[in-house]
Order: sequence, then C-alpha cells, then structure tokens
Amino acid sequence: MYEYKIEGGIPIRGTIEASGNKNSALPCIAATLLTEEPVILQNIPDIEDTNVMLKILKALGAGVDHLGDHAWRIDAASITTSAIPAELSKKIRASILFAGPLVARTGKAILPPPGGDVIGRRRVDTHFLALQELGARISIDGPFSFTANKLAGADIFLDETSVTATENAIMAAVLAEGKTIITNAASEPHVQDLCNMLNDMGAKITGIGSNILRIDGVKKLHGTTFKIGPDFMEIGSYIGLAAATKGSITITGVRAQDMRPLRISFGKLGIRWTIEEDKLTVPVGQEMRVNTDLGGMIPKIDDAPWPGFPPDLTSIMTVVATQVEGTVLIFEKMFESRMFFVDKLISMGARITLCDPHRAVVSGPSTLHGDHLVSPDVRAGMAMVIAALCAHGESRISNVYQIERGYEHLVEKLQGLGAQIERVEIK
Repeated sequence: MYEYKIEGGIPIRGTIEASGNKNSALPCIAATLLTEEPVILQNIPDIEDTNVMLKILKALGAGVDHLGDHAWRIDAASITTSAIPAELSKKIRASILFAGPLVARTGKAILPPPGGDVIGRRRVDTHFLALQELGARISIDGPFSFTANKLAGADIFLDETSVTATENAIMAAVLAEGKTIITNAASEPHVQDLCNMLNDMGAKITGIGSNILRIDGVKKLHGTTFKIGPDFMEIGSYIGLAAATKGSITITGVRAQDMRPLRISFGKLGIRWTIEEDKLTVPVGQEMRVNTDLGGMIPKIDDAPWPGFPPDLTSIMTVVATQVEGTVLIFEKMFESRMFFVDKLISMGARITLCDPHRAVVSGPSTLHGDHLVSPDVRAGMAMVIAALCAHGESRISNVYQIERGYEHLVEKLQGLGAQIERVEIK
C-alpha cells in the first residue's frame, strides 16, 4: 500500500497534456465486444479503471494488445464466456457497461454486482429497465443475469438521466432489430464519444449531444480506429489546483466546447482562463473573489446533468472555494455522501458549514494546515491533494488507490509542475 507525502504552500507552474477521458474510455472499451473485427482505441489513459476493464475483456476471451503510446488493439472475434469474474467486477462500477454489449452480441450476460466509489446510493434500476424495454430478461437472484433470444428496438424513456444506463441502452440498441428512441438520455462528452465511435463502426445513431437519441439497429458492426477525447474532469481539477495554489498552468489537448459549463462555475469564484485552439492557460493573478448574484446575494455552484456543471467536480470546487474571498454555497444534488469529506477540510482549517448531505457553505479565504487524510473516492481524493498542496506544512494522504483510479500519472505530473509530492510505501 502507498500514501502521498505532500509539502504544501508552493504555487504550481508549468505545462501538462490532458489525459484521455476515463469516462469515455470505459464504455468504448466495452463496446469493442459488439464486433468480431479488431478495434484500435487511442488516447486510453493509463489508470487502474481502464486496466481493470481491459482485464475483463481478456477474461471474456478477447485479444487485448498494447500498441504503446496509450493505444490498444482489441479483437473480440472469439468470446469464450459471457460471465464477468466477480473479483474484477467488484473493483469497478463500470463493469456494468458490459451488460449491454454482451447481451447484444451473445444473448447473455452474467454480472456480479459492480463495485466503485461509495458516494451514496448508486441505483442500477435504470440499466435494468432500459435493457428490459429492448427485450432482455433479467434476474437479480445472485449475480445479475441478462438473457435475450432477440433484442428489438423500443421507445425508451429513462427514469433518470444516467450516463452509464444511457450507454448500456445505446450499446444494446445498435444491434437490436428496428428503431430505438432513447428519451431523457445523458449527453455528456463521454456519451458523445461512445456514439461517434459506434457510428464509425457502422451504427446509425442520430441526436448525438442531445437528450433524445434515435438508433436504427444494424445487423453487424465492423472494426475501427477511434481516439478518445480529453478528460475535462482532469482538466477542471488542474485548473482548480493552479488557482488555489496561486500558480499558473497550461494544459494542451483541450476540447474547447467541453469547457463551457466549467467556465461559468469557475467564474463565480473569480477564476478565468484563455483557450487558443487546443491550449488552455490559467494565468497567475486570478481575482479569487466570489462574484455575488444580483443584489449581493450568495451564489451557488450546483451540479446537474450535462450541459450542467459536472458532479465529479463539486469536490474540487469545494476546496478551491476555501481559498477564495467571500461565501459560496456548494450544492451537490446527485450523490448524498459525496460532501462528507469536508470534515477533513475543516480539520485543516477550512471554514465550511455542512448544512446537510448535499449542501455546504464555504467562506474564504482560509489558511489550511497539513494533516493526515484518507481518500474516500476518486474526486474527493483529488480535492484532498489540492488542499494539501495549498496547506502550510506536511500532509499525508492514504488510500491513494482510489485517486489513481481516475488520474493518470498524478504524482509525476504534479512533480513536473513543481509540487512537493512523493508516493511512499506504507510499512
């Protein structure tokens, strides 16, 4: 086991390249099961979650070859089993993404309950309801079991705008007979990446980027080469880090349209950046002052399905707000346990009032002091890293496995920006 040893109080400075979007890579990896022809995926981030997904492919019988430079060749011509090993499924919530493509390709999927972050109740009902609409029979006695003699297109209204349920429904529908309409569909950039990849493979999906997707089922998909888009969650995290440490950063490989919802919320904290082509720069000398609503009212930063502010960045914004002059309400609507990590920030000196499981009032700026922290999930873990890099003195962060599930080569990137951070083995 490892932990991070961090000496804070040093502004970061430098240039990094954006990693591939983890949340695009995961469904695109699963979607390679939908064809018997090889698929080459480029810009796959080297993180634990993608490594687990690739191991699941191997366990199912697919050929998986690393081509170097974040590229993988996947050949699922021969699938030897439709059962996902329990020891792999429990490591990652995204293992449920294999349900749709497996039942579409083989007529069967056996999936032990998936693992992942513990950030509140994360229901899987929407996955089941969508696949049932397409003709799958589902059993939840023991491992989840999905079977279907034939999938048929359907008019589906999702009961929640779930990203992974939308992706599962899309992957099942592209090989279903007839037309499928998915209403109240998620439209995040990673959902768009999946749809664009499937269209490159011969699928017929329209409405990409909207909450109504129309899919004409096809009999067969072919191979392709597809490049995963940039990880705007990682980009947002590094923007917050640069501003909170009073440093500067340039991030290359950015997709400008992905940053529009982030610009509004960061702007409420007096944080600005410039974008030229695919290069984003956060300069020194940020205002770092809360911009109040009309009439001097306290503003709120709240998450919502895309194109709202992404929930995975609310933890980051909470830490950044501790370094900003003024008061802001952070309203995390989607996961009832995500804000519980703020007690650690309070122990470091942050002035935060946790109103309930979803809302926290943050007043800043606060002087933070080093502490021993334990990462509860990917995003809260990264938020703790930012807090430690702002703090005076030394901090130690345990359970870094959780952080490294979502952030590629984090220690190396931070060291390249001048941060005093080490990954040390716990003895």
